[in-house]
Amino acid sequence: MSLVIYVAAAVLASAALLLIPAGPRMLLRNPLTASTCVSVALGACCFACSAPATLAAVNDMTGIPNFGAPMTYSVISAYSASLLVLLINWRGGPPDEIRKMVSRIIAAYGLLIVAIIVLFDMADAPVERLQDLDTYYARTPYMREMISLYLIGHAVCAVIMIVVCLRWSRTVTGLLRTGLRLIMWGLVLDVVGFELTKITAVLARWAGKDLDWLSTSVAPPVVSLGALVCSLGFVVPRLLPAARGHWDSARDHRELRPLWEEVKAVTTAPKPSPARWQLPKARLQMLELAIHDALLQLVPAFDLDLGRRVLAAARSQGHPPDEARVISEAAMLVGAAEKARSSDLFPDDAGTGQERYPLPATSGTKELVRLAQALTLLPRFYESRATVR
Repeated sequence: MSLVIYVAAAVLASAALLLIPAGPRMLLRNPLTASTCVSVALGACCFACSAPATLAAVNDMTGIPNFGAPMTYSVISAYSASLLVLLINWRGGPPDEIRKMVSRIIAAYGLLIVAIIVLFDMADAPVERLQDLDTYYARTPYMREMISLYLIGHAVCAVIMIVVCLRWSRTVTGLLRTGLRLIMWGLVLDVVGFELTKITAVLARWAGKDLDWLSTSVAPPVVSLGALVCSLGFVVPRLLPAARGHWDSARDHRELRPLWEEVKAVTTAPKPSPARWQLPKARLQMLELAIHDALLQLVPAFDLDLGRRVLAAARSQGHPPDEARVISEAAMLVGAAEKARSSDLFPDDAGTGQERYPLPATSGTKELVRLAQALTLLPRFYESRATVR
């Protein structure tokens, strides 16, 4: 049981780390990202704290039987508060109103956590229970109230969020709607599989019945699934666009490799770092910087007559004007690079060359990729590379 719970905690903790931007300072400047990271991290803490192995370790370290119970209930209450705060930041609105609502939520759940701790301190719970504490102490004074408070606090949070997510999802589309639906269904699993089963088991104890299996066997796996689905709802709309951006950057980096191989001998910019730990966007930026530096040096050596000949040939073969222009620029680039490699000489007046031909195809990543792709079309317009010298 503990291993499964720790795996779920590790998944949520990894998601929280992925959501962190460039650094902690940037995190503090973005309340939405900060509250998302806090919520997912607290979800991971809920899993870690509720594992029987963690409860046993905490009890042993403190020397207080069942000390892990108020700790876990407090973390669950903090997680409930963080979900409401996240939803408020996500929805947006006037800053003063947001701060007021957030302050009220923090105050309410802060009082709840204090009450949980005080009630546990007042209770008499000498027998350590790692899996069935809710039902074992369901009729014990003060423990009974503590258990009821944390269940009510979490249930109120879940119901409010289900209602808000359902209403909000009807007015939005795309990833935001997908995220809201995931949050809603995760919370439905939480309410049905955790709240109702726990409350039913506790009420059964109050009535002198034994339905402990609902609390010990049904609630843990269902609430784990619900928490993962709910966290995905918060994470997917935030991570998926970034993941797509890195995917596109990796593709563009791969597409630009032929162009880099063509010009890398003439650049004076730092060579792109081969470190694999760098994110694709950073690697693409470094590669573009080096390519641009090489192009600035090669522009003065462009053979405009060659460019006009290739442009005319490309147009005669049916290429659109814009595509034909990029092919002609690729031909001039190859010719200039060949001359630079063979003589190691560069024109003295680079500024004049740039004025003659500014190479407009290299104004952005997409244009550089088009230039790289045009290199593969050049053999159609001349038989060998010797003709470009």
